[in-house]
Amino acid sequence: MNRKPNTVIVTGASSGLGFAIAEAYLKRGDNVVGNARTASRLQAAAERLGNPRNFVGVAGDIGQPATARALFAQAIERFGKVDILVNNAGIFLAKPISDYTEDDVEAMVTTNLKGFFYPAREAARHMTANGGGHIVTVTASIGMVPTAKVPALLPVLIKGGLNQATRALALELAGSNVKVNAVAPGIIDTPLHGGDEQALDFLRTLSPTGTVGTAQDVADAVLYLTDARFTTGTVLTVDGGATAGNW
Repeated sequence: MNRKPNTVIVTGASSGLGFAIAEAYLKRGDNVVGNARTASRLQAAAERLGNPRNFVGVAGDIGQPATARALFAQAIERFGKVDILVNNAGIFLAKPISDYTEDDVEAMVTTNLKGFFYPAREAARHMTANGGGHIVTVTASIGMVPTAKVPALLPVLIKGGLNQATRALALELAGSNVKVNAVAPGIIDTPLHGGDEQALDFLRTLSPTGTVGTAQDVADAVLYLTDARFTTGTVLTVDGGATAGNW
């Protein structure tokens, strides 16, 4: 039996976790509408993905409500409706509280908080009207269990809040058949680390398995949640056991 393609919006789709998530859905035969801040990054991603008929890029600042509206408008115009929203766009700034600047605060709030809220609001409106859907947000396991090894108050504050918002929105939308979940990665080997082996050696100490994850590990978790029929309000950790307890 042939599976009907889904239409998936992925924010932060031009690199790292977002690119892996977009690629995973395209490999399944789904349609993907990807967002990144600039058209040039989206064009480069589209060329790497190689699915011109199934991938649409919408450039813009995801912290702006107009960008969220444009994403849904383009998805509906091209593919008819939106089945899945993956709120992946985010930045991670780890430093002692005294070193955070006002620009750091604005950047984190705009991308990580507003970049969740505005697309989620559009998804709630659209999916409720269409009888269901999935919203998955990529958060961070450090938002669940902070560690003294990595001072990161802003990510803990915002990503931790998104973990709770996932549960609250799942309850709000449960009667509309909209499933709301999150994936909370731990240390993932992405281009952010630039192949710095010394940095990776330290990062491996942040999980009891002594390893770091891959972007595919996160993509697999997202796919699991959007395949799940009876799972909502869950924050799924992908962190090598870092949040399992003391170790």
